[in-house]
Amino acid sequence: MPHHHRPFDYVAPPGLAAPEPRHPVVIVGAGPIGLAMALELANHGQKSVVVDDNDVVSIGSRAICWSKRSLEIFDRLGIGDRAVEKGVTWQVGRTFRGSKEIFSFDLLPEDGHKRPAFINLQQYHVEEYLVDAARKSGLVDLRFKNKAVAIDLDADGVEIELETPDGHYTLSAEYLIACDGAKSSIREFMGLDFIGRPFEERFLIADIEMEADFPPERRFWFEPEFHPGQSALLHKQPDNIYRIDLQLGWEADPEVEKRPDRVIPRIERVVGHSDFRLDWVSVYSFQCRRLERFVHGRVVFAGDSAHVVSPFGARGGNGGLQDVSNLGWKLAAVLEGRAGPALIDSYDRERVHAADENIANSSRTTRFMTPADGIERVFRDETLRLAERFPFARGWVNGGRLSMPCVYPTGGADDDALPGVSRPGSVAPDAPTREGWLIDRLAGGWTVMAVNAAAPEVDGCRFIVVPAEEPLACRYLGGAPKAVYLIRPDQVIAARWRDAGTETVAAARAAVMEGL
Repeated sequence: MPHHHRPFDYVAPPGLAAPEPRHPVVIVGAGPIGLAMALELANHGQKSVVVDDNDVVSIGSRAICWSKRSLEIFDRLGIGDRAVEKGVTWQVGRTFRGSKEIFSFDLLPEDGHKRPAFINLQQYHVEEYLVDAARKSGLVDLRFKNKAVAIDLDADGVEIELETPDGHYTLSAEYLIACDGAKSSIREFMGLDFIGRPFEERFLIADIEMEADFPPERRFWFEPEFHPGQSALLHKQPDNIYRIDLQLGWEADPEVEKRPDRVIPRIERVVGHSDFRLDWVSVYSFQCRRLERFVHGRVVFAGDSAHVVSPFGARGGNGGLQDVSNLGWKLAAVLEGRAGPALIDSYDRERVHAADENIANSSRTTRFMTPADGIERVFRDETLRLAERFPFARGWVNGGRLSMPCVYPTGGADDDALPGVSRPGSVAPDAPTREGWLIDRLAGGWTVMAVNAAAPEVDGCRFIVVPAEEPLACRYLGGAPKAVYLIRPDQVIAARWRDAGTETVAAARAAVMEGL
């Protein structure tokens, strides 16, 4: 059934009648990143005002692939169960050349994780769930049909002018977080531009509703018979909605290609029949670019307002949620006076590193999918030929390296005798414990986790003691007899030792809070 986009209520804001007191945080943009940002701040007891010029969720499925890491973040925001229950769970990807399958891959071959590798769930569902959670939180003031039209910055805060159906008013805030997408008005007001490169390629993206028996997996084709010389992608979504991406070439006219008389025959060739309903269609080109810096005084950029990548690999929405996860606890600590602005600067350092990693992966994918004539095309075609016959070449085929959280560069203490999967800068790997899933136990606050060891007592930290026979021990011990881990509120490992006392762990925590 088609999704019904019911408008959210517009309520005249109090600032129209009288000046409002300064708010801790104003968030511009009520898409998934802005809403998630508000909920993450609420988890740390911080109020925010979220403003958006629209009053409905996104039209079309848009972001659909939500990674295991995003689902762990959704759990912290209170929508994880709802998202997984509605979404289409998958972990197998299949790659074809023509009609022949070259290889398949499993994104989560091991057991012992709360959440699956990926779910497919339309962005409009995610936004609705986040709105519901924000309204229940009591700490999020949602204001729809409130359009940002100007901002004024100083060393102590930000003023933002807003346009509503009832007139203009001004809000002041300690911090403004720009989550207003790739065409960010806040970025425009500040005269900021992206660095990086656009790609001269266009893709048709379509949602269709149909009854079909396609399994819940990702299918990618190079040069399929139904779309000669180009590439194609198919994903199954909830409610019998299927996402199809078709490469068109740079010369394609977007307005012409969106016409039903052009789209429907293309889709018929993909699915082999005409028994479907066209739900949504768009033609896009893409770029791999970012702001030089994500933090500009009291204005912080997150999600597509800070960085954009091609859609192949599902790095856009997932990367934005990782921005939220990184920023929320840091901004809360600064607002509460427990840390200085240097901690916000560490958001810039870590998430710029992550954006560069995503951009590099996305650029490599794009070049492989759309090679230039000459050596690039020769390499791509020969790689595909080799991959049909030899397993060693299959890792070179690049139809979209799927989103994974990066490992942040860190000066946190490390011990090489401990496993690589749990090194400092990485998200703590999940595992079942006697008291529930580990990833849930690590959410929201600083944690000292001792594996087969006594946990040193550190002010401001909770403690988890894990016996060696627990299933998670191998992910944190390797061949070592014991270990102590310091884990940040965003579930990222800050430091680890085979043995450590209170002063050592406390000093490591203090260094992170100082932005080091």
